[in-house]
Amino acid sequence: MHRSDGFAADSPKVRQAASQDTAIWWIRRDLRLADNPALLAAAEHQYLIPVYIHEPDDDLGAASAWWLHHSLLALQQTLCKLGSNLILRQGRAHEVLDSLIKDNGVTAVYWNRQYSPTQRARDSQIKRTLRERGLRVESFNSHLLLEPWQNTRDGHPYKVFTPFWKACLKLGIDHAPHSAPTQLRPTPRLNSARLEALNLLPRSPWDGGLCSTWNVGELAAWQQLQTFLTRHLHDYPEGRNRPAEPGSSRLSPHLAFGEISPRQIVYAVRAQQHAHPATSDESVRIFLSELGWREFGYHLLYHHPATIQESLNPRWCVLHWPEVDNTYWQAWIRGQTGIPLVDAGMRELWHTGWMHNRVRMNVASLLTKNMLIPWQYGERWFADTLVDFDLASNVQGWQWTAGCGADAAPYFRIFNPVLQGEKFDPQGDYVRRWVPELAHLPPRWIHRPWEAPAPVLNAAGIRLGHDYPYPVVDLAASRTRALEFFAALKRGPEE
Repeated sequence: MHRSDGFAADSPKVRQAASQDTAIWWIRRDLRLADNPALLAAAEHQYLIPVYIHEPDDDLGAASAWWLHHSLLALQQTLCKLGSNLILRQGRAHEVLDSLIKDNGVTAVYWNRQYSPTQRARDSQIKRTLRERGLRVESFNSHLLLEPWQNTRDGHPYKVFTPFWKACLKLGIDHAPHSAPTQLRPTPRLNSARLEALNLLPRSPWDGGLCSTWNVGELAAWQQLQTFLTRHLHDYPEGRNRPAEPGSSRLSPHLAFGEISPRQIVYAVRAQQHAHPATSDESVRIFLSELGWREFGYHLLYHHPATIQESLNPRWCVLHWPEVDNTYWQAWIRGQTGIPLVDAGMRELWHTGWMHNRVRMNVASLLTKNMLIPWQYGERWFADTLVDFDLASNVQGWQWTAGCGADAAPYFRIFNPVLQGEKFDPQGDYVRRWVPELAHLPPRWIHRPWEAPAPVLNAAGIRLGHDYPYPVVDLAASRTRALEFFAALKRGPEE
């Protein structure tokens, strides 16, 4: 076994490579070969060192860590097929890179950019230090259609989505992606940590649902894209809102880990529409706008980094939130609120690491408005349980629903999960799948079982309060309470 703490070169071939032209491809959230500018730049050198560095303060949620393990495994297998290898290391990025550079005659380091405040600060320091030592160091955009600083209005960031996205389209989002290399430069023989040593997999086997739900890696991402384009793109405007149907693209975790790039997706969508003219412009427009919302999230994160913890709307500082009701919180995270659409979503999240976007809005609204629990609580829970966790998108989504973010739903918009369920899951198929206690209820009552007549409940074999809980909050009363609470936003800060 290779030791995870061994950094020195250990073979004649490596010592020979030390006098040659060797480049590092520092891998982060770009776990693919196609359309990867950092890899393409590094592959021009005589020797290539693809390295993933697991830093001690990597704050990965459990579901994201599970995905990362399998994505690294898939990348490792692909690299080996092309004559290269994936080097895994643990430690501080600057220390690990410094060791690799000293021991292997590295002349250049390349990576694709990340955008959180801590990542940007780390990368800037590393780039500055290595350039001062005479190395060639370059970073690239592989994660977005446009860089966050490319699209501003007279130097000021956008806070409303529609003009932001129109500006993106005007700048141009259609860029032909680069093909994956068919062969790679050799990798010096180096010590590498075992993938298992990164401790990304759960210690207790709770991940069976994730394993049965997802295929992970670059090939899986491409296959998922093709499935969506050929089967579901044409019906996307309607299909994306039905949680019981596979109408959404389900590309979000692949995008989050860089197994596919947004430019690849745009290019493939355009090709699909060209090959099948019956694909409507409306379907394409709406689907691409979802990529636009992802771009908007990164735009906001870059220009307003404090929104990771703080509400973008400064008026929200006047709100004095009540103490978190632990009964509400536990019911919410366990999918035991007694409100079927919400419980179905939270159980889907726990089992698969994913939740349909329409349902995400409903569970977030219930938490932040009906339960009056600050959005940061829900954001952190999603960070731990989502396989597609993406800081920019997650923060944006929670602030949008809560009403304190950019282009947000107004504070007085409170989703009614009963009406939402009846509209978007009219037969109750989604609820039946994830809340099997209610499986035998007729559609009329499945989203409001507490209103069902006793004979209906008896026929369905349900004893409310025993087999399935009564609602922990009264939707009408809690809506009134929320509107009274948020009325402080009209008054502004206290004198």
